[in-house]
Amino acid sequence: MNKVFKLACLLLLGVLAVGAYAQDEDNSNGSDSNDEYSTKPEKPPEPVLKPLVPSDYVIGADDTLRISVWKEPDLSVTLPVRPDGKISMPLLDDVQASGLTPVQLGNSIKDKLKKYIADPRVTVVVTAMNSQRIYVLGEVLHSGAMPLLPNMTMLQALSSAGFTQFAKIKDIYLMRMQDGQQVKARFNYKDAIKGRDPQQNYVLKPGDTIVVP
Repeated sequence: MNKVFKLACLLLLGVLAVGAYAQDEDNSNGSDSNDEYSTKPEKPPEPVLKPLVPSDYVIGADDTLRISVWKEPDLSVTLPVRPDGKISMPLLDDVQASGLTPVQLGNSIKDKLKKYIADPRVTVVVTAMNSQRIYVLGEVLHSGAMPLLPNMTMLQALSSAGFTQFAKIKDIYLMRMQDGQQVKARFNYKDAIKGRDPQQNYVLKPGDTIVVP
């Protein structure tokens, strides 16, 4: 009889222990879900396009623009500047772009969109500077006009153009219009790539012409 009583007590204690454990688990799960201090992981921010050009860059014909209107995907477009200097946007039709900086164009679009959207937020990024060019002529593999990139140097332009086997790379020269006169400056490619006379690795300007004899 005593053995039966002891066995019954042990079984009862086991049942009580399992029930208590299950209740603790439920309380624990409930407290996690209702904890006022618990926070959900924030959604990572969307990537932002970094400007390809300086903020004071003046937009010109043939440039390509990425126009983003916050929370308005139907109004966010990538488009070229037409030869007449204008762009065509949904709702706004023609908008003058040429002659403005990206910030100025963004403000212009923002003002025009206020008729349709409350507090529009507009970002303008120049993704291709096709309106500003330089020219590389002579004994190069790729002669003619070349898009001018921000802070583009002689070495960078010549690396894109390449040389023919007849190129006189010590006698290259740069031609630039300055104060209404054409200025000519020598450039020795061999010295430049060796780090000699770094001043001759000029930062190029729109309309510059590089001649490789």
